Amino acid sequence: MDFVLQQLFTGLSIGSILLLVALGLWIVYGTMGVINLAHGEFVMLGAYTAWVLQSVFQVGLFASLVVIFFVVAFLGWIMERGVIRYLYRRPLDTILATWGLGVITQQVVRLLAGGELRYVEMPSLLAHSTTILGVELSVYRIFIFVVVAGLLALTWYLMQRTAIGMKLRAVLQDREVASCFGINADRIYALTFAYGAGLAGLAGALVSPLKSVSPEMGTTYVVDAFMVVVLGGVETLMGTVLSAFLLGELTGFIAYLQNDTVAKALVLVAIIVLIRFRPQGLFASQVRA
Repeated sequence: MDFVLQQLFTGLSIGSILLLVALGLWIVYGTMGVINLAHGEFVMLGAYTAWVLQSVFQVGLFASLVVIFFVVAFLGWIMERGVIRYLYRRPLDTILATWGLGVITQQVVRLLAGGELRYVEMPSLLAHSTTILGVELSVYRIFIFVVVAGLLALTWYLMQRTAIGMKLRAVLQDREVASCFGINADRIYALTFAYGAGLAGLAGALVSPLKSVSPEMGTTYVVDAFMVVVLGGVETLMGTVLSAFLLGELTGFIAYLQNDTVAKALVLVAIIVLIRFRPQGLFASQVRA
């Protein structure tokens, strides 16, 4: 029983981090249809913002989270207004443009902050372990799980229960008709993209005490995020949630039997095979004609 609980909690920990990174991508890719290969760089920018605030301004991680969200969201807004807005419904051009923006962002960060690894200190209140049901767990990873649950609830509320979410759904269904009702589609797209970027920045800040911070760190995260969103069915938020924790449990179990590298490789192969036979994903919404 201890082994089962340990693997369950390990999978939940991995899944919560996957969901944290993928949530911002789902906003941009799942709802807006923008294939943003620079999503990983927003994660990286969030981690570097946390490092700058801590090392230069002596601001702890807790106090800096709100600032990090708005800083990275603003950078996402600039990217959308400067480049992405001209590439809607042009997926190949969007892929090339966002890939190029990601490379440029990496090099700018390398020039400003250097290429060496940086480290963000974990809050002292969370830098210990606790025991739940006989299993020793990191308090900081529990904190991440709670934060992810809160962000998930906030995102669902924004998309389903607010005027911005309603306007976004209207624009996605028919932009011309929505514009006839006075909805500013450009503003809705910009705010949505900025929100997705801000979530990615929070993801980078929260994982920075667990991983070293480097200009290339976002590359791995964008692959993981796309795996989660595609497996979940792209359009559905709940599909993204379920796929994140499914991949987390699967990765944790395989890593226990082998190692992290083998686990990631086997999970990627499994997703490729699944997409071959079910390209709509595991949890795609069913729409009646």
